[in-house]
Amino acid sequence: MTMLKLANLSLFILFPVAWFAPLLRAGLLPLFALDEISTITAVQALWRADIFLALLVTFLAIFAPIIKVVATTLIHFGVLSRQVLPTLEILGKLAMADVFLIAIYIVAAKGVGVGRIETAWGLYLFTTCVLGSMLITHLTKRKLL
Repeated sequence: MTMLKLANLSLFILFPVAWFAPLLRAGLLPLFALDEISTITAVQALWRADIFLALLVTFLAIFAPIIKVVATTLIHFGVLSRQVLPTLEILGKLAMADVFLIAIYIVAAKGVGVGRIETAWGLYLFTTCVLGSMLITHLTKRKLL
């Protein structure tokens, strides 16, 4: 159980790094430099363009994962009942929906063929954090039940 606690606590550092890390690089013409887009810069741009989508992405990418990590930590230290584990599994799936949303945008943008998009290391870090959090919750559930 100690390894699960440490792995979960590491997500308090890894998620914020993933939010500021470049998810993708995008540009209009192949000869010019590509702009890096992170979760934070994307959310900032969305607040100016589409408030509903900004709220959705903010919840899926930032609030759902960190609420899940906080709740899992509270379970690990005996402060929160393990009966909330099914709810935490749902939060993990919602956070994973953000990864799929980003992937769909990348595929759609590449299909249009107007510019150039490349995935960056932040997308892989964020995906690893979400999957790791889901695994931690699953293993916690197996150990406690």
